[in-house]
Amino acid sequence: MPTIYRITYPNGKIYVGSDTTDTLTYFGSVNNDLVAADFTAAERASFAITKDVLWSGECTRSELVRIERKLIRELQSNNPAIGYNRTK
Repeated sequence: MPTIYRITYPNGKIYVGSDTTDTLTYFGSVNNDLVAADFTAAERASFAITKDVLWSGECTRSELVRIERKLIRELQSNNPAIGYNRTK
């Protein structure tokens, strides 16, 4: 079942993503360099994230992308102070 999820990192920043297979262990395609820059080596020694499903349902791929983009805007995860949904 297609899902849209929010990943919350220990610093409170979020990443919103989608998954068409509802894979439990999938945590998105966040830019590793952006996340790594926010954590020291000591902070990486014990690192827990939370994955919350924000939406799930039958839909086309284009509908899923539309809903994902809407949630990214609503949650402001594309704001560098709030989240990691940024493009290079």
